[in-house]
Amino acid sequence: MTDQAMAQKAGNRADDTSAPAMTQIHNFTHRATELAMTAMTLIGVHYKYGGNSPETGIDCSGLVRYVFKEAWGTTLPRTSLELSRVGEEVERDELQPGDLVFYNTRRRNYSHVGIYLGDNKFIHAPSSGKTVRIDNMEQGYWKNRFNGARRISDPGTQRQFASEKERILQAFRDDVDE
Repeated sequence: MTDQAMAQKAGNRADDTSAPAMTQIHNFTHRATELAMTAMTLIGVHYKYGGNSPETGIDCSGLVRYVFKEAWGTTLPRTSLELSRVGEEVERDELQPGDLVFYNTRRRNYSHVGIYLGDNKFIHAPSSGKTVRIDNMEQGYWKNRFNGARRISDPGTQRQFASEKERILQAFRDDVDE
């Protein structure tokens, strides 16, 4: 069976931009935008150590938890160190909007976290007396303290992908049975 025939059997033309891969890219972009837009509504919120809400103040990991809960309904761990253990590791040159970026700001790895927005920019709650803001990762302070990055998978996209994958596999199984 040709690739074109298999694609048609799975319900898509081979040149169709709504094919599963293109759908996944679109969904990822849309969902990453949700994270970025939710995070940007917090610009100017006062930093509070241990803070979890915009109303009372927020710290770096509280910002991440709040944004992922609001945008995706996902509950993440509380501390930056715990956050550094979830999702999948991402190389700096592979960062995508919505990825978590980690820094050593207290003489220990993963002591600070923010959300990557694209174009070497990230949003975070910096420290006491300051407010949520966007900074450039290439700025000397941040560049020298970068510890790594993680990508958190969107549970909605994961479910959709699993469903789409199963539909395509079933189409191939049906084809083999014919």
